[in-house]
Amino acid sequence: GYGAPTRTPSGDGWVRVLARVVLAKPDAPAAQRAAKVRGWRSFFSTPTDDQELRVRIGETSATIPIQRGGIVDSVVEARLVAGWHEIALSVVPREAAAAGTRESVVASVFIVDARERFGLISDVDDTVWVTALPRPLVAAWNTFFVDEHARIQVSGMSVLYERIRREHTAAPIVYLSTGAWNIAPTLQRFLTRNLFPPGPFLLTDWGPTHDRFFRSGRTHKHAQLRRLAAEFPDVRWLLVGDDGQHDEQLYAEFAREHPQNVAAVCIRQLTPTEAVLARGRVRAAAHEAESPVRWFFAPDGAGLLEQLIGAGIVRGR
Repeated sequence: GYGAPTRTPSGDGWVRVLARVVLAKPDAPAAQRAAKVRGWRSFFSTPTDDQELRVRIGETSATIPIQRGGIVDSVVEARLVAGWHEIALSVVPREAAAAGTRESVVASVFIVDARERFGLISDVDDTVWVTALPRPLVAAWNTFFVDEHARIQVSGMSVLYERIRREHTAAPIVYLSTGAWNIAPTLQRFLTRNLFPPGPFLLTDWGPTHDRFFRSGRTHKHAQLRRLAAEFPDVRWLLVGDDGQHDEQLYAEFAREHPQNVAAVCIRQLTPTEAVLARGRVRAAAHEAESPVRWFFAPDGAGLLEQLIGAGIVRGR
């Protein structure tokens, strides 16, 4: 999760706690439970929502609800300084007969410095790792059957993000995806293994809603972008996505509505041909005519970094 620091002695800091609660064998250590669930098995885990979650954040303790699908998404008041912190989570049975000691797990939360004015929001599929979402059969194979160690990162993206992190050491880095919370353990290991900087995940639930068979990824991203703008009104975000789905349209809408909250937009192009590169420059000019936000298109992280340096958004070596 993430949050804002305490600014007054009375304390007005907060933490947005994000988690998913699933059933597991009681004799399996917590670390092994996540490590053994990969590929298609991740999407057939059994969530639980008939209990509550106790959260310990420093000296603060709170009990928050577990929503449908085992999802936890609640804001808790807390007194923390800026930077990374660890919080403890444990399940609280609602029925007294089921009361007893429950194992705690530790999660990391990032508290955004009140003085920070820059942040990074990154898509995941075909921006961080290669999924090929515009090709449904290939995307399904990569998601459900390919071993996580066989997944590859989009060329140059970890270098780009690490370069940004070194320049803005206190900046929030958020991974915003239409992917389900089921993939969170796999995504966390992938980012660590490929040297991406850490950051909170904003994922979505897997499965149908009350009025549609599949959840709207576009609606999810739309809502999260606007929430981040409201929570951190002084932060200008570098928005990074790809041209395989709706990132370009979503970021364009957000840039028109909240130009003061956007530092620039970077779109990774899925087909690195000269024709596509030329079209990218035309699209950038079209977007910049509609808002004061700069746009950059390239097939990989190296190309985006070069353009960001040329524009003075990232410093050269």
